[in-house]
Amino acid sequence: MPPARGPRHGVDILFLTQTYPRTPEDSSGPFIRELARALVRGGDRVRVLAPHTRGLPARRVDDGVEVETFRYAPAPLEIFGYGRSLAADEEVRAGALLMAPLYALGAWRAVRRAVRRSAAMGGRGRPLPLEGQGDGGIGVECIQAHWLLPNGPLARGLASRLPFGIGIHGSDVFLAERRLARPWVRRTLAGASFVTGCSPELVDRVCALGYDREQARVIPYGVDADAFRPDPARRHLWRQRLGIPAEAPLLLGLGRMATKKGFQVLLPELPALLAALPAAHVVLAGAGDLLPRFRAQAAPLAGRVHFPGAVLRDTLPDLFRAADAFVLPAVHDRRGNVDGLPNVVL
Repeated sequence: MPPARGPRHGVDILFLTQTYPRTPEDSSGPFIRELARALVRGGDRVRVLAPHTRGLPARRVDDGVEVETFRYAPAPLEIFGYGRSLAADEEVRAGALLMAPLYALGAWRAVRRAVRRSAAMGGRGRPLPLEGQGDGGIGVECIQAHWLLPNGPLARGLASRLPFGIGIHGSDVFLAERRLARPWVRRTLAGASFVTGCSPELVDRVCALGYDREQARVIPYGVDADAFRPDPARRHLWRQRLGIPAEAPLLLGLGRMATKKGFQVLLPELPALLAALPAAHVVLAGAGDLLPRFRAQAAPLAGRVHFPGAVLRDTLPDLFRAADAFVLPAVHDRRGNVDGLPNVVL
């Protein structure tokens, strides 16, 4: 249950996650970064444990959030996490599946090291220094494993004397509902002090697996209203980049090119839409496994349907400013996977 209202005392929180933005412009798991930054602004201290990948330092401070990466395989085999583990968000990639045991071992060691270090310091630590200045340490008073699978079971066994919670985000719930995963999931949920999810559906689905609904909370994602705001002076930037006339009606769809985003539902409707609106253009932005198939399907509409691919996060506001309408035809895919709360909709 949430603590009673009263004086606010900061808590030392440890996040375990397989994805966290590698740079401020990275679109891999931005909601984890925003949650961590919001907690820091509220007076908590947050340390994030995430897998190492090429180009990342061992430690860094990201706008007050202390980020540490852990090694789990030789550099060429660091292919787990950061949106690379699922194919079209439906199946675990073979390479990621092979790396999963090594990831699990690396994550378990990283959490154990953090918990032991905290215990040696009496539960609270001192701020982690900036990159290259050594390991200052941080206390651990609460652990939150983001994504029920794979991280929940890894953290649960090390959090027996600490409040331990789980943050659910979408694809982890669809994996947790698989028959073979349910025994692990139920044991993990039995040890959790709290569960947070970004949408009521996800929370209800996890509670249906055996968690007390009174201990679960829906906490919607947020959006940076200073960055994502209208600015007519910048409306032309993406239109010029894509060759779209300034006055043309522009429909924007934005998201990973995965089945649950539903772009395969939208594409067959575009010929009739564009015939009815001869001046209109459509931009479907984002990377993903289905992008080549979607580009081929829309080839007869070349010049009016645009696929710019991955868009860096710092250029997203200008892409929204270019549009007149937005569409995200999200669906439950054939395996029951669904978006939690799409940031693009917010």
